[in-house]
Amino acid sequence: MNISNRQLQAFICVAKCATFAEAAEKMFITQPALSSAIKKMETELGGTLFTRTTRKVELSPEGAVFLPVALRLMNDWEEAFADLHTLFSLGRGKLAIAAMPSFAAGQLPKILQLYQVQFPNIKLSIADIVMESVYKEVREGRVEIGFTFEHERQEGTIFFPLFTDHFMVIFPSQHPLSKLENIEWQDIVAYPFVAMNKDSAMRGWIERHVQELGFSLNVVAEAGQLATLGQFVSHGLGVSVVPCLCKQQMLGSGMHSLELKNSGLSKQVGMIQSSRRNLSAAGEAFWQWVIDNIQSFH
Repeated sequence: MNISNRQLQAFICVAKCATFAEAAEKMFITQPALSSAIKKMETELGGTLFTRTTRKVELSPEGAVFLPVALRLMNDWEEAFADLHTLFSLGRGKLAIAAMPSFAAGQLPKILQLYQVQFPNIKLSIADIVMESVYKEVREGRVEIGFTFEHERQEGTIFFPLFTDHFMVIFPSQHPLSKLENIEWQDIVAYPFVAMNKDSAMRGWIERHVQELGFSLNVVAEAGQLATLGQFVSHGLGVSVVPCLCKQQMLGSGMHSLELKNSGLSKQVGMIQSSRRNLSAAGEAFWQWVIDNIQSFH
């Protein structure tokens, strides 16, 4: 069935008017053009929609049955495009974001608070997951935007750097390292070390850096989350090295920390999106808004 929106409009207009001439005037078209549109519609449907006399036009029985349906279809059509316009104009929408826990607990709340002041009708869904999972969720399309460290393997994603994060050493409050003003890597490797699990990027970064310096780590415990690693350290299992990004989270566990200045170990923190699919209007607006307002939240 090939009935156009314009033909549906013509049918409704004629149904509401006394004559084709009146309907043609309201639609700003000629009467022959209007008659042709109705005739084509009737041919497509296989029957007449109107009975015509010299003085007026009336709905046929079938036309009278179809009129409320046509009105509903036209209303649904207009509502659908109005809803789509609202989405494009950011009057309404949804945005799924993933962030590694240290960023989700640190910078992200301020970003979201400032964003929603400007775009209050966008509903946000946040997944706080480990860095590797952030990349996976973005690649597979379950979230549009991720906040994470820059990864060596970025296939299928676009990375935009926001700032550089350095690393710090963490240790219990009564640990011998607390007596030092400046801590070097040779000081750290002298003690038992608590590390992230072996398949994590962070574990790889730290171990490669230590090996390049000619040292090795005495790993006594492993964790899958930085929060768990922090608890291990706070209970005296060993010392560890973590991003400064999670400093507030670590100090909340009763530990001491000291930034490893000039340590040669630092990483970019940024946003990622898929390189294989376009962002939604809400996602595109969020991406650009973060870029434009970096200084406001870092």
